[in-house]
Amino acid sequence: MGNLKSVALPLLLAVFIMHLPFSESIWFVNYHIHVTNDLPLLNSRPGKPNLFLHCKSKNKDIGDRAMVKGQDYTWDTKINFLQTTLFFCNARWEGRKRRSFDAFVADRDDRRCVAYHQSCMWSVREDGIYFSKDNATWFNEYPW
Repeated sequence: MGNLKSVALPLLLAVFIMHLPFSESIWFVNYHIHVTNDLPLLNSRPGKPNLFLHCKSKNKDIGDRAMVKGQDYTWDTKINFLQTTLFFCNARWEGRKRRSFDAFVADRDDRRCVAYHQSCMWSVREDGIYFSKDNATWFNEYPW
């Protein structure tokens, strides 16, 4: 009986893993998150930061970033085993607006961010925070 358990348990585990959705590699895919400052300068001087971001997950703080127009803030992540990976950001447009947004959500972005080199593209603009899965078509997902 003990011998049967030592053979059956690894076999059942292998069958379970083979039938998980996206089991072929979602835990090994390296996703790239990009947040670009596309805000107008308005009263700011060129070269002076006008967007301030702080991005983090439950376990990893990416840190604060003071961004000038056109600057890209980027980091990489993988999806955890339970597919609960979440990165969120707090954006502050100097002297104007504040907004929090989810920059990466495993069960939302595992499929939509693979089209363009496993990248989730975000653009912070005057009327909100836009998302693109292909760096060509943009959608305002988080209005100010």
